[in-house]
Amino acid sequence: MNAPSGPLRIGAARSDADVIQLSLVVPTFNESSNISALLRELAAILDPALGSAYEIIVVDDDSPDRTWECAEALLPQMRNLHVIRRKGERGLSTAIVRGWQVARGDVLAVIDGDLQHPPEVLLALWKKMQQGTDLAVASRHLQGGGVSEWALWRRAVSRGAQVLGLLVLPGAVGRVNDPMSGYLMVRRDVVQGIELSPLGYKILVELLSRCAPREIAEVPYVFRERHSGHSKLTPAVYGNYLRHLLRLRFAGLAPERFLRFATVGLSGVVVDMALLYFLSDPTSLGWGLTRSKLLAAELAMVNNFIWNDAWTYGDLTRGEYGWKARLRRFLKFQSICTAGLLINTILLNLQFNLLGMNRYEANAIAIAAVTGWNYWLNLRLTWRAAR
Repeated sequence: MNAPSGPLRIGAARSDADVIQLSLVVPTFNESSNISALLRELAAILDPALGSAYEIIVVDDDSPDRTWECAEALLPQMRNLHVIRRKGERGLSTAIVRGWQVARGDVLAVIDGDLQHPPEVLLALWKKMQQGTDLAVASRHLQGGGVSEWALWRRAVSRGAQVLGLLVLPGAVGRVNDPMSGYLMVRRDVVQGIELSPLGYKILVELLSRCAPREIAEVPYVFRERHSGHSKLTPAVYGNYLRHLLRLRFAGLAPERFLRFATVGLSGVVVDMALLYFLSDPTSLGWGLTRSKLLAAELAMVNNFIWNDAWTYGDLTRGEYGWKARLRRFLKFQSICTAGLLINTILLNLQFNLLGMNRYEANAIAIAAVTGWNYWLNLRLTWRAAR
């Protein structure tokens, strides 16, 4: 089987005739001493439970020890097995996504190729998926779980990484007890259509942050000691983990999205300024400044919502086109921007009445001051929540 290329985006299953229940990806690199035993264990566990309704996809990063060749040797015996040998691309998390891209299952899963994840836990994870959860995670930090005979320094490093994740991404990392876990199942429709950008080993953090699964379940497991091969954990791995956290933390500040938001905001400024002039200028209607500002800003907000919903955040509202969904988003947008409007109006009056500034210059400064407020909160609470 050829390795896919291009964006790390998972599509729909190919056709109803090809859809199966579970696709389990095994990412490997230099695991020739473990892969055969693991695949046989997996088959012994999954055959009785799922029959022909599952597949195993080994994604090997062109291992020097020819892990891919050891896996291919089992193809005649295992009808549900597929092997991908990647060349020119490496990394555990991207290997997982590449495997999911060719998968046919409604549920996508991953297990390490080094026998440190006990295969029998797959049945407990599968049971959670059958009960309707969106994401099932095998956790070392639940009662009944553990880390075998890890040295104190390794326990400290693992917990330190978790604490770091909670500090940088509390809303995502804090949803599970073991965010460092690489043993999980997730529904295809949770990740489908979302472009992923994992870095390093921690695919779960990527899923929690970018895909925002609604229902999450955890099952305990004891992390086994490695009997063959060598650990892939190095200082570089933890450096990539930190870079990944920061990338996810500031993903909402993507320049292209903010530029769209700012462009829409400029159109709102035109609406706001024109109406403020028409309503408040002594040569026009001559209404009071505050009343004129409130009405001008409200119509500018309606203008901004329409364009932001269709263009700036359109990728986050895919499939949420009904009028009820739009109304919910508009009410959230209105609430956030109304708070921003209150700040805007106070700043406008302070500059105009106390500092004697020109009303239009004062209005422009007040608008600029609340742009960041509106962008950040609407991304997090209005359109990100829609996804």
